[in-house]
Amino acid sequence: MLEKLFQLKAHNTTLRTEILAGLTTFLTMAYILFVNPSILAETGMDHGAVFVATCLAAAIGSAIMGLVANYPIALAPGMGLNAFFTYTVVLTMGYTWQTALGAVFLSGAIFFLLSIFKIREWIIHSIPLALRSGIAAGIGLFLAIIALKNAGIVVDNPATLVGLGDLTAGGPLLACLGFFLIAALAYRKVTGAVMIGILVVTVLSIVLGLSELNGVMSMPPSLVPTFMQLDIMGALDIGLISVIFAFLFVDLFDTSGTLIGVAQKANLLDKDGRMPRLGRALLADSTATMAGAALGTSTTTSYIESAAGISAGGRTGLTACVVALLFLLSLFFAPLAGAVPAYATAPALLFVAVLMMSSLVNIDWEDLTVAAPVAIAALAMPLTFSIANGIAFGFIAWTAIKLLAGRWRDLSPAMWILSILFVIKLGWFAG
Repeated sequence: MLEKLFQLKAHNTTLRTEILAGLTTFLTMAYILFVNPSILAETGMDHGAVFVATCLAAAIGSAIMGLVANYPIALAPGMGLNAFFTYTVVLTMGYTWQTALGAVFLSGAIFFLLSIFKIREWIIHSIPLALRSGIAAGIGLFLAIIALKNAGIVVDNPATLVGLGDLTAGGPLLACLGFFLIAALAYRKVTGAVMIGILVVTVLSIVLGLSELNGVMSMPPSLVPTFMQLDIMGALDIGLISVIFAFLFVDLFDTSGTLIGVAQKANLLDKDGRMPRLGRALLADSTATMAGAALGTSTTTSYIESAAGISAGGRTGLTACVVALLFLLSLFFAPLAGAVPAYATAPALLFVAVLMMSSLVNIDWEDLTVAAPVAIAALAMPLTFSIANGIAFGFIAWTAIKLLAGRWRDLSPAMWILSILFVIKLGWFAG
């Protein structure tokens, strides 16, 4: 049966290899089980329910990817978008988490339609690669400032907006230790480096009496507080158009980049460099996002950490299905997730930020018509505390600078249209 479903022999792999690859992928991305509930709980969502939703959304997404698309790519709620969900949409813009879930669902539905009608390629090819790299770096900077804030290293200062926190306190010190440990372990290519860092800080925090552990395993918490609580009608508010677009935009490019990158690493591209069954993979991603929103979590997307499983030999959807099974088993470790303090997950956020900022290496800094809008897009996200604003400023700056520099021929029709829409949004529907 497994041979029929996943074609193991055709992909030159074995059951044992696929299971080990699935375990490897899971260990590299399991940190989301601790980080996602920690971030979303700040909106007022039930921590236990979000933990369950995270496990189920990851399991559903990975299973669909494995069974329908037959790719060794795992899915889970995405980093960056969960922070955008909490800190921008709910805490800054003032929308309820129910409405924010509605926006996530709508972005998933639009992604689904774009995948079916093959509009995705047109959009991707219309947006310059440099601008996409700038947006990825901006999300990294956004995560970095959230991480430093959660760790107590960066604090509010009425005179200078931000200032340095108390570095003699336990939380900031443990956060620094956690980040150093994660970076060093990742450099040494230790599987599960991020999760190890989180767990070490959590254990030290419990030993030092800074936090409490009320058990490791239990029956899963109730999903009721978040299940089907999304407010789709509320998400149709005109002010949320840019938010829905931001969810869609980031997921679209993140997913596309991850899928192509991982497929290339696994030698799964055809002779023309195209990815077979790409449509199925995208449908898996968009379906998982809609399912996740219904369960009670932010956007579910493909994880670049899947590359770790591919390095371990994973070549088929069986790898993704093993990851799905492990996420289901994780349902019984909710007490452990609840014991993880914010300063234990902060190093993970900061490490992900480092990885995302590396995209700036691809920018042509000699060309100011490219460098200037990229820098604006990247800097606007942490400084306005909004991924949506960063995307808007990036698009507007790119179009305006290219136009004034006499290079309007570099602009695609999509850039013109989107830039005008962003100007209207910021000018008349800001907030």
